[in-house]
This record gives sequence, structure tokens and C-alpha cells, in this order.
Amino acid sequence: MGPGTPGALTSDEIGADLGVRATLVQFSSAFCQPCRATRRVLGEVAGMVDGVAHVEIDAESRLDLVRRLDVAGTPTVLVLDAGGRIVGRAGGQPRKADVIAALGRAVP
Repeated sequence: MGPGTPGALTSDEIGADLGVRATLVQFSSAFCQPCRATRRVLGEVAGMVDGVAHVEIDAESRLDLVRRLDVAGTPTVLVLDAGGRIVGRAGGQPRKADVIAALGRAVP
């Protein structure tokens, strides 16, 4: 994570409630083909694991967060723990197994 990265994100900042156990935050853009597949993978994982939320953010409409979090491309996925702290980050389309592994590190 780059300089100026916050210690945690709030539900107000991401525009949705944080998951009770973890939150998968996806930065997407309108014409991003891998974003669609990423949405499906993250949605499936969030549906499989109790207390995990998936939140998709339109990068173009949230340039404030994009800059602050140094999001260089879409899709970018952040894994937040229950307190909203960023505990994982990946660029590009993730594999389901990698998302599950990242959640394992976020959820005690």
C-alpha cells in the first residue's frame, strides 16, 4: 500500500455497510471486461462465507478514493477486516481460491 493509505475505511466512504466479518471492495469501471467476472467471483465468495460483504465501487465516480488508495487500474480488490482495515489487495481478475485464502487472513 502506498503512502497516505488509511488505516481503515468506513461504511460512509465505501457507500455500503461493512461485512460483520470482512468486506470485499471492488473498484470497477464501465467498460472493464474483467470487472464483470470479478463481480461474479466476489459475489459467489461473499455468498459462501457468512458475514462477508461484497461492495463494488465505480472508480470513475469515486476519484477521491481512487487517488487516496492508489488504485492504478480496474478491477482492483481490497480485502477489509471487520473493522474496515485493509488487510489484502489485488489487481486484475482474482481466482476464487485466492479470494478465499485472502479472507482466511482477514477473518480471525
